[in-house]
Amino acid sequence: MGFYYSLIDWHHPDYTIDRNHPQRAKDDAEYDRLNQGKDMAKYRTYLHNQVRELMSNYGKIDILWLDFSFPGKNGKGHEDWNSVDLIKMVRKLQPQILVNDRLDLKEYDDARDFQTPEQVKVPGWPTLNGKRIAWETCQTFSGSWGYYRDETTWKDAKQLIVLLAESVSKGGNLLLNVGPTARGMFDERAQQSLKSMGDWMKFNSRAIYGCTQAPETFKRPDNTLLTYNPTTKRLYVHLLDYPLQSFILPGYKGKIKYAQFLHDGSEIKMGTPSNRWTDQDVSKDVSLSLPVLKPNPEVPVIELILQD
Repeated sequence: MGFYYSLIDWHHPDYTIDRNHPQRAKDDAEYDRLNQGKDMAKYRTYLHNQVRELMSNYGKIDILWLDFSFPGKNGKGHEDWNSVDLIKMVRKLQPQILVNDRLDLKEYDDARDFQTPEQVKVPGWPTLNGKRIAWETCQTFSGSWGYYRDETTWKDAKQLIVLLAESVSKGGNLLLNVGPTARGMFDERAQQSLKSMGDWMKFNSRAIYGCTQAPETFKRPDNTLLTYNPTTKRLYVHLLDYPLQSFILPGYKGKIKYAQFLHDGSEIKMGTPSNRWTDQDVSKDVSLSLPVLKPNPEVPVIELILQD
């Protein structure tokens, strides 16, 4: 059970107009004029009371997603929300809760449980003070957070599946947003996207749930992503570009007990690569013999059962 709570409230009469507000001003004098009679202290009290209600009246809450801070000139930061007292109250009322990182409290150790890179693919597992931190990327199916009839930049099924697998391959989670229509329904584009991901997950979810970044001892072959389940000790190779029949796993010799496609459980035969056309040392590599025709899943996944 989780709540999303907008720190921003353009409808509240005491919420001061800032640079992100629809009524944002051209200069400081206009801001002063527009904000006459508004009192952020009253809005802060309202905000804290609402969060207290959410944390008190609905049993155990697992996640609180607060959104968002934009400090600086004509912005809103931790002082505007009184973020320190806010997070202390949340932790007191829900000791086991997970809170995201948008309270503008970079120097306060207890301010966040996970980072939230938005609408980007991170280059690697995000870190804070040199240590890996839990994270999730928040993304949209299209270019809009809400329903937008004329929006055309929708991600296709493969892009969405790769986005999911890539997030897991770097130790993260994927949060996908869907905007309902005025009828309260998901439109056909959203439903088709969800169905495509569901069809893929039906047989490939083992490569996602419970998985994380692969150990560094396993080199990632070109045009693939690796995910790893540390409990079952199984490695998953996501084939982004389906290869020709001989697929090489560099440096995997002696590490694999068995290989199979995840979608149908069919065995993939293993062997030693031929060095007939290269002078490279392939003695530590493993060759997988794949079918000529690409299997039906948008992104086929090979499950490697590793040696103990």
